[in-house]
Amino acid sequence: MPILQTEKISVNFGGLWAVRGVDFAIEPQEVIGLIGPNGSGKTTFLNIISGIYRATEGRVILNGEDVTRKKPFEIFRRGIARTYQASRLCWDLSVADNILTGLISSQKANLFDTVFRPVKVNEEIYQGLEEAMELLSYFNSDLVKHRYLLAKNIPHIDRRRIEICRALAGHPKILLLDEVTAGLNDEETMTMIGDIDRIRERLPDIAIIIIEHDMQVMREVPQRIVVFNVGEKIAEGSYQQIISDRAVIDAYLGKEAAV
Repeated sequence: MPILQTEKISVNFGGLWAVRGVDFAIEPQEVIGLIGPNGSGKTTFLNIISGIYRATEGRVILNGEDVTRKKPFEIFRRGIARTYQASRLCWDLSVADNILTGLISSQKANLFDTVFRPVKVNEEIYQGLEEAMELLSYFNSDLVKHRYLLAKNIPHIDRRRIEICRALAGHPKILLLDEVTAGLNDEETMTMIGDIDRIRERLPDIAIIIIEHDMQVMREVPQRIVVFNVGEKIAEGSYQQIISDRAVIDAYLGKEAAV
């Protein structure tokens, strides 16, 4: 049974269909890539399934539950976490503090505990810090050493890693990655591919949906690729099937796409 599926999901903005009639499903442990021209509806699709946009038509089913009308924080608590194209880090917070913000929804301490049980609150904070450091260790031991540096003072690839760690801090069942290699050079892109592989090794049950324009990433990371164009799904299959599909070549890859 799919962990997530959409049924004819659509969203309309002022008479324009940004996404229309998309059927989609992902299984636990599966990695699916989304590709398509700019403006084809990829990020809008992620915004629908994560609750940022409310669907005009269709349904989003998460673990058998209809979450189409749920708010983003409700969907997050049910197991979907994400990163964004543009960085959402708090630049003047440390690396560790940025990741700790991803643990807020799972914290048990409340205002009463803060006032009357500070020891309990501190224990939870320290436990969260240990978990944050474990997440950082998935990527780079230097990040653990630099956990108290401000986010604005670390390299771009490490900022991307922090955003992934913050998403993982919520213990998601599905991780949505929106162009995590944007702004990275070829060497850093290969490093990020290795980082994603390590996430799958450490968290084997997690499902991942990744948007990318870099076809090197699409060749190496997902097991299946879904192609969007003008808000609709036009193709689906393995990397080799996709790069050989005439509709995909015409809409996205270009006639001289390398096989």
